[in-house]
Amino acid sequence: MSNPSKVFVLAEDKRQKQLLYRFLVAAGIGPHQMTIEVSPSGQGSAELWIRKNFARQAEKCRARNARAATGMLVMMDADALSVQEHWNELDAALAAENQPAYNPTSDPIARLIPKWSVETWILFLSSNGESKPTISEDKPYKELVSAEQWSESIPEAARTLYAWTKTSAVRPLHLLDSLQRGLDEIPRALAAAG
Repeated sequence: MSNPSKVFVLAEDKRQKQLLYRFLVAAGIGPHQMTIEVSPSGQGSAELWIRKNFARQAEKCRARNARAATGMLVMMDADALSVQEHWNELDAALAAENQPAYNPTSDPIARLIPKWSVETWILFLSSNGESKPTISEDKPYKELVSAEQWSESIPEAARTLYAWTKTSAVRPLHLLDSLQRGLDEIPRALAAAG
């Protein structure tokens, strides 16, 4: 997969930012090739902030991708909703701003929606998928360990996430559904205009 010259990132919080930043570095994307925006802390719903900013950032990504390889990663926690419900919300955000509908085969945008939260993915990825019987998308894990322990798990999680995006990757048969959906979207965003 070839690397885009620029990747835009929208994230709800610092932990999502850390995971996506380390993932992009593992994928060979330099810090100068990234524009990462994170919902401002303490200023309301991070999910709402993502939806409000998604159409603007998608428009920038699509316009730049017309002349230079550009991709975009947008991450928001699913919480109690489904991945599809959040994808529908992002579609509605595009429609509300009169943007073209999301095209799942050609848009250079990966919509990453961990079910309950990014901590579910971090836990699963940092174990290389070996602890699936104990990791479920049916419950939240955010309070399982300290913030410091989550941060310590992110580098391994990011390396595993990158490894599983490769076409030659051997992924566990029991992938979390939300992670499988994300893995299916990421290569298009990274290949962005090939």
